[in-house]
Amino acid sequence: MANTAQARKRARQSEKRRQHNASMRSMVRSAIKNVRKAIAAGNKAAAETTLRESTSVLDRIADKQRIIHKNKAARHKSRLAAQIKALA
Repeated sequence: MANTAQARKRARQSEKRRQHNASMRSMVRSAIKNVRKAIAAGNKAAAETTLRESTSVLDRIADKQRIIHKNKAARHKSRLAAQIKALA
């Protein structure tokens, strides 16, 4: 347990940051899952619009939040786009 005031404050800040990061990571996973559902349904138009929305989420969380690495976001976007392209 934290003994000093500084250590107690750091523990509070760390917990707050952990919860925020978990929320952002969940948002990324949900965005990817939504695109995969649209692809599985076979609806190319819906999949493309969902990918556009998900791209925004992935980029924002990679660039500003730095929850995931930029390359990981790019990899997910690329693979999803390739799957949508293959639907035709």
